[in-house]
Amino acid sequence: MKNATATEQLQRAFAAHIRDPHSNPAPADIEDRRMAIYRELFHNNITSFLAGGFPVLCKVLGAERWQALTSDFFSRHRSATPYFLQIGQEFLHYLQQEYQPHADDPPFLLELAHYEWLELAVDVDPDEIPASGFNPEGNLLHGRPLLSPLAYVACYEFPVHRIGPDFQPQQPGEQPTWLIIYRDRDDRVRFMEINAVTARLLTLLQEDSALTGRTAIEQVQAELQHPQPEVVLQGGLQALEHLRQTGIVLGTELKTV
Repeated sequence: MKNATATEQLQRAFAAHIRDPHSNPAPADIEDRRMAIYRELFHNNITSFLAGGFPVLCKVLGAERWQALTSDFFSRHRSATPYFLQIGQEFLHYLQQEYQPHADDPPFLLELAHYEWLELAVDVDPDEIPASGFNPEGNLLHGRPLLSPLAYVACYEFPVHRIGPDFQPQQPGEQPTWLIIYRDRDDRVRFMEINAVTARLLTLLQEDSALTGRTAIEQVQAELQHPQPEVVLQGGLQALEHLRQTGIVLGTELKTV
C-alpha cells in the first residue's frame, strides 16, 4: 500500500475529527469556528434523517439517550454504502452487530428498530406494483396467487406495531407477533397483523412457484395435522381473499403455454 499523500492525510484527519472530535484533534491550521460548522452540519444531517426513519425509537429512548446513541453510530460505524437512503439500513446493522447494549435499554430495542427500518425500506423501494400480467379476478384455489412485490412478512417477539411512549412492554408477548408490512397502490406504507398460519401460507407461496392456492393450503393443513382439512381450506381461502381486497395478493398468475 502506497504512503498516503498530504492531501489524503488531511482528509482522513478531517473525517476522523468530524466523526469523533473528542478523540481526534482537528487538522492543524484550521480554526475551530470553521470546523464547528462542519461538525454540526454532518452530525445534524445524520441524526435528523435517523429521527425521521426511527421516530418511535427516538421518542421511546428520549432526547438524551437518542443523542448518545446516534453520536456513537456516527463516530464508530463504517458504512458500506454512500447512498443517503440506506443510512437506515446501516443504522440497523450497527445496532445488530456493533452496538454495546446498556442495562437500561428497552428489551424491544432491536425489534422496534427492525420494524421501523422495514417500514422505511418499503417506502423507498424502487419496485412498483404491476398493473397487468396477472388475473385480478383469478381463482385463488385453482391458480397461483400472485403477491405484491412490496409486501413483506415479519415476525417479532414484541408487538412492535403498538409500541410507543405510552406502551413499552418489558416482556415478549405470549405469542409471536406476525405482521405484513406493505405499500399500497397509493404509495402509502401500511401494516396488517396476521396469524402464524397465514404467515406460513404466504411463505410457502413466496418460496415455491409451483404451488397453487389449494396445494399451498393443503401443505399447511398437513403440517398442522388438522383433523378437518375442509376447515383449513376454507380458512386459507378466506385469508387469501382478504389479502386480495387489501392489495397484498394481486390476483393469480397467468398460465403460460
